Amino acid sequence: MASRDGAVERALTAFDGNAFRDHLAALIAIPSTSQDAEHAADLRRYLDDAIRPWLQRMGFSVEIHPNPQHGHGPILLAERLEGGHGPTVLSYGHGDTVRGLDEQWQPGLSPWTLAERGDRWYGRGAADSKGQHALNLAALEAVLAERDGRLGFNLKLVLETSEERGSPGLRAFVALHADRLVADVLIASDGPRVAPEVPTIATGSRGTWHCDLVVALRPGGVHSGHWGGLTADPAIILSHAIACIADVQGRIQVRDWLPPQGVPEAVREALYGCPVGGGEAARTDPDWGEPDLTPAEKIYGWASFIVLAMVSGRPDNPVNAVAPSARAHCQVRYTADSDPAGFEAALRRHLDDSGFAAVRIDNAGVRMPASRTDPGHPWVGWAAASLQRTLGKRVQVIPNASGGLPGDVFIDFLGVPLVWIPHSYNGCGQHGPDEHLLIGPAREGLAAFAGLWWDLGEPGTP
Repeated sequence: MASRDGAVERALTAFDGNAFRDHLAALIAIPSTSQDAEHAADLRRYLDDAIRPWLQRMGFSVEIHPNPQHGHGPILLAERLEGGHGPTVLSYGHGDTVRGLDEQWQPGLSPWTLAERGDRWYGRGAADSKGQHALNLAALEAVLAERDGRLGFNLKLVLETSEERGSPGLRAFVALHADRLVADVLIASDGPRVAPEVPTIATGSRGTWHCDLVVALRPGGVHSGHWGGLTADPAIILSHAIACIADVQGRIQVRDWLPPQGVPEAVREALYGCPVGGGEAARTDPDWGEPDLTPAEKIYGWASFIVLAMVSGRPDNPVNAVAPSARAHCQVRYTADSDPAGFEAALRRHLDDSGFAAVRIDNAGVRMPASRTDPGHPWVGWAAASLQRTLGKRVQVIPNASGGLPGDVFIDFLGVPLVWIPHSYNGCGQHGPDEHLLIGPAREGLAAFAGLWWDLGEPGTP
């Protein structure tokens, strides 16, 4: 008799026999970075050669569409519709990665070759996010095999290839195909667990607002001996301006960027007892950021201000001159409780009131909007119960992931609740060298999704 336990066992048997590892190795071998123009063909190849045939073997109809925004990677739309009375689920993933950064990896490691070392699988995309959607599809295979080719529900998948450039074109694509993408819930995987050993569900993500801060005082540099001490230094002015935005402990001084009522009580309740880990405790500074908040509240319920890049003069080849200008590219990670429409005006007021009228704000705007589904939504509780049944562990629900995800697109056009179930962790090295997927949590994620896909075909879904 087909059974839930049988589906989970099928998935784990394939994993333990290295079938999943070998499949992931083939996905990683395609250098589908969207951040290097010379790899544009690899974005299409990832969808055409690696994903399309896999989905078709599972009974999906598959279409690959050009990106509505010219110059960006294609988007795959797949459907497996059984009709009947089961729910319709939408899933999402991205097949593009950041740059390989080949020269920065440890000796013996390469971004485009999977390597197993200890409890880790190294390779670009292993965690962000080829490994994550591959785990979910491998679990789906096991359920189909156990149920003799049926799921008991309908499944739709959007897989884009420009997420690492801010998902350009995804909003237009979902708007264009909204009638076809109608679903009861979005269930997908991306981002990190709150700690490697803690199964996690995120019901949204923080957004990102960016701006350039510029101090431009003269057309060219002037001799640092003849003019030093007599003429204003733009780098010093900009440094003090940044210091007025966040204090020496990183506490944001532009208070209009923050949740107006503080951390909402529902968010605080969801985060009670939530660990913050990731195997990288040395990177956590307990006195950094907003005081009187727990670490979980700081990254899941609050905003952060980061200087992503800063330059004045020629750091690679400095000359004895007072530089003509200074520039910093800054980012605010904000939650759905704040309104970014007022961020630029709030910053302008703050700079002017602090004596920095000379600091210009350029290129201000949202790169990825914040999103959130109520952590108490029935679909969230249902998914948490499914994962706990499979794994025998408490599942931590967080109101939003700390990073950015395009959940807002699916809420705005489809109105679906968001259930993000990550398989990675904070120390995975994504966006840097030595990216990796922890084998233990990956195995748990595969089992969890086998159980979840099975449960979607049973009575009792919301």
